[in-house]
Amino acid sequence: MDQFQNDQNGQAWNEKSYEAWTHRFGEPAKAAAKIKKDPLKRLNPLESYIGNVKGKKVCNLLGSHGSKAVAMALLGAEATVIDLSEPNERYAKELAEEAGVPLRYVRSDVLALPKEELTGDYDLVLTENGILHYFTDLVPFFTTVHGLLAPGGKFILQDFHPVSTKLITSQGKSQAVRKHKVTGDYFSAELETVDVSYSKFLPELRYATEEERKPYQVAIRKWTIGEIVTALGASGLFITELKEEPHPGDFDHGIPKTFIIEAEKR
Repeated sequence: MDQFQNDQNGQAWNEKSYEAWTHRFGEPAKAAAKIKKDPLKRLNPLESYIGNVKGKKVCNLLGSHGSKAVAMALLGAEATVIDLSEPNERYAKELAEEAGVPLRYVRSDVLALPKEELTGDYDLVLTENGILHYFTDLVPFFTTVHGLLAPGGKFILQDFHPVSTKLITSQGKSQAVRKHKVTGDYFSAELETVDVSYSKFLPELRYATEEERKPYQVAIRKWTIGEIVTALGASGLFITELKEEPHPGDFDHGIPKTFIIEAEKR
């Protein structure tokens, strides 16, 4: 991704993500109270992959508002978030403070991390839902994961399935009227301009004009499963599981919606 696209995406994530998370989860005090009641629930559906984190060093890479990192800290982990957004950092630190747990937050471009951050001593690196499409080359990103992990450390990746994001368009709000149509090119490598994910939580953008939405737009590159798996292998990570998942509710039977990859540094 060229510098203009990096700047465009960075600007979008430094606009109003704090306000968006407040609309989505509530003020940090309210959100922290909910996580404290059941930290494992906040890790769903990845809790079985994450396992027991007590005493372990974990990193939520591009961990945004910090909810999963705070949940892991509540379960006894030494938690770090690496992310480029100042409003995300602010929300995450306030969330951790309200939850009464320490949280280390490194605000940096993931691909430009200081060498001293690539410590090679993390037991677990986690990244999830809408991260990979910000990169036009996945190998440097997964190489960063490799540099963070200790030997034997585990990487967990959850993301949206490319069949649903690249190939099929679905319409209809109930299963009875739901229809699916092939509208995309699964193998396309073109960049797309879309609204940044948190923008849907900002009430002021509900009826915004195209011009008003521009600061909240990002350039993304959607990947195939084959491209993702190949890049993981090229980075030196060993894939132990690839699980493709359906919609968690009653919608869209037979269509993959998300996938989970578990990999190790050996």
